[in-house]
Parts: sequence; structure tokens; C-alpha cells
Amino acid sequence: MALPQAGAGARLLLWPRVVLFGDSITEFSFQESGWGAALARRLVRKCDVMNRGFSGYNTRWAKMILPRLLSGSAAAEGTAAVTIFFGANDSALKELNPKQHVPLEEYAANLTSMVQYLQSVGIAEDRIILITPPPLQESAWERECLAKGEQLNRRNATTGQYAQACVRVARACGTDVLDLWTLMQKEQDFSSYLSDGLHLSTKGNNFLAEQLWSLLENRLSALPLLLPYWRDVDPLRPEASLL
Repeated sequence: MALPQAGAGARLLLWPRVVLFGDSITEFSFQESGWGAALARRLVRKCDVMNRGFSGYNTRWAKMILPRLLSGSAAAEGTAAVTIFFGANDSALKELNPKQHVPLEEYAANLTSMVQYLQSVGIAEDRIILITPPPLQESAWERECLAKGEQLNRRNATTGQYAQACVRVARACGTDVLDLWTLMQKEQDFSSYLSDGLHLSTKGNNFLAEQLWSLLENRLSALPLLLPYWRDVDPLRPEASLL
């Protein structure tokens, strides 16, 4: 029997999507025990979780590429949520890492610009979540830098300034914000959240996944299961259930 064509009675199935936009902490989120993978597991058969993480990127570069990732009314129609997760690279010290460093004021302006762009293509602020950079465990990250023949090129206090700017942008734009920098430091020793002082450990990934789900659950948990459970398919007339 020939496969049914979209124009011959079969309705094209369009999965809603959650877009994760960020730097390496987002790019690595689909690795084993990653926070993006955990989100995808929660939403399987309900929503596609799309990893748009770019290792090493800052908001200056992110602002340029965002229109290439989401554009037009189709982007808005199918997008259930977008996370914007930058700052770990922007906050690098200018004198030691000028390529990735973005001044604090520009960082805030770039975040604002990205939120405004998403709104301009129809993605409302209640579907946008900003995520601050996590805290930096300086001694662990310094070991990583020294292994490459470099000096410590980030400071936790500086990262905190960028996290605070991210929170201010979210409040000004009316979006949700997940302040990882503050939340993770509620524990006196936050190093267990980080694998190398900068990127997330398994514990850090689990923490982010739970915190993010607490913001997304009300919006996404009610999404219907796409296509019926197998026991509900009529074996004699499957087309009645599936088309």
C-alpha cells in the first residue's frame, strides 16, 4: 500500500519546539546527564528540544546569528519557549581574553536586543527565559588555564556583575530569569556544581534542569502527547487513529 501523502487526507504533524540558545554550557547540554537532554526526556512526544549552543560564543556574536536561527511567523508559531544563556564568555577579563570579552554595558544591550528581536518575530516575552552565567570556581578554572599556558582569565566577582545585569535586563523586558549565579552560591561550597570551575558537573546539570523545569512546567506540561498511545490505536482501522 502506498504511503499517504500530506495532501491526501493525512495531516502534517508539527512538533512545538523549545530552543536552547547559548554558549558551550548549552552546547554540552545534550551530553550524558546534560540539562538539555533531561528537558528533552521530559518532553518526548510533546515537544522538540533544539540545541543551539555555540561553544566560546559571546552575546556580540550571538546577536548576529539569532536571526539566522529563528525568523518569520513560522518561528513564532511553533516556538513554545526560548532560553538565552550567555555571559560566561562575555565576562572574561578584557586584558587576558580580549577576543571573548564583551563590556558589561554592551552585554546588557545585546541581551535586550535579542529579546526585542524575538518579540519582533512574534515570540512573546512569556516564552523567553534568560539564564545568568553560573558562578566561577576560580582555583579549578585557574588549573585549566595554567594547563594551557595561560593565566586565570575570569573572576567570580566579575561574572556576578554580568549575572546581575542579566537579571536587570529580564526585569526590564518582562521575561523570566534563572539566576544560576545566585542560586548555586546558596550552598557555601558550590564547586560540586562545576566540572572544571566553569562548566557544569552532573550535579550542576541536574540542578539547572530542575530549576528550568520549574519555570517551564506550567507552560509545557499540558502539551498533548503527539499521536495516540499504542494501546489506543485501532488494530483493524489504524488509519482512524493515526491520520
